[in-house]
Amino acid sequence: MSQRRILLVHAHPDDESLTTGGTIAHYAAEGAQVHVLTCTLGEEGEVIGDEWAQLRVNVADQLGGFRIGELTAALSHLGAGPPRFLLGAGHFRDSGMAGTSAAANPRAFVNADRESVIAAMVAVIRELRPHVVVTYDAHGGYGHPDHIQAHTITALAVEAAGTAGYPDCGEPWEVAKLYWTVTEASALESGLCRIGEIPEGWRLPEPGELPSVPDADVTTTIDIRAVLDAKRAALMAHATQVTVAPSGAEYMLSNRVVRPLLNEEHFVLARGSLGELDESGRERDLFSGIGADRP
Repeated sequence: MSQRRILLVHAHPDDESLTTGGTIAHYAAEGAQVHVLTCTLGEEGEVIGDEWAQLRVNVADQLGGFRIGELTAALSHLGAGPPRFLLGAGHFRDSGMAGTSAAANPRAFVNADRESVIAAMVAVIRELRPHVVVTYDAHGGYGHPDHIQAHTITALAVEAAGTAGYPDCGEPWEVAKLYWTVTEASALESGLCRIGEIPEGWRLPEPGELPSVPDADVTTTIDIRAVLDAKRAALMAHATQVTVAPSGAEYMLSNRVVRPLLNEEHFVLARGSLGELDESGRERDLFSGIGADRP
């Protein structure tokens, strides 16, 4: 295989660091080409604290542009290249949660014309020629409409990119492996059990409040202990969305629910063949099993 290439498709700035920041840093440190494609600017996000509160959608509506800077800084900490946005920064707007006024906006990502969005992502895949693509599972992790849309569009585009369809979008490229980013239930539970004292105003999650999948669903685990500092720095770069505890072992989002910073990131193989498995029956490398003859 030539230089390894991976494309991670995310819905909003900060998703890349929250769910796959360690994996991005891990492969960037190993010399792989790591690309992050973000679908919206996250304009509808809540803002933590007072400093940037007036950027919110119901005041100045300037949060999206500010989050470009946060994403740029986060990706720099992770060792990845500059951000890329589907059809350009600001083309699609954050859809907010289902049933909100944001979801009715014609520019909302959930309202995008499906064929044109698939074509746009096919063009990105054919340009970057990733061996591995990563995005969300069918539930979008926690059910956000933009995450679900990213899942759907990415899966369809990966399938289409290797065919003769969309002839105006570049030469066909067959992606070897497609993964969903998930959180393993037992790892999350263990991480929560290790949490001691938390900052004032933070709270522990209610049972089932944080999304996870059964351990048996996980096919691949990436050990990110060597790059935890990079992931932590990336989370801190998203200051409007994330607060890292003084201990560095936990963080919270705007709902003030504490989350453990885990030593591993978890994935489900959705397309392609599993590579080498360890004694637990899991892969430890997203590129495992991809032939050395792949361009």
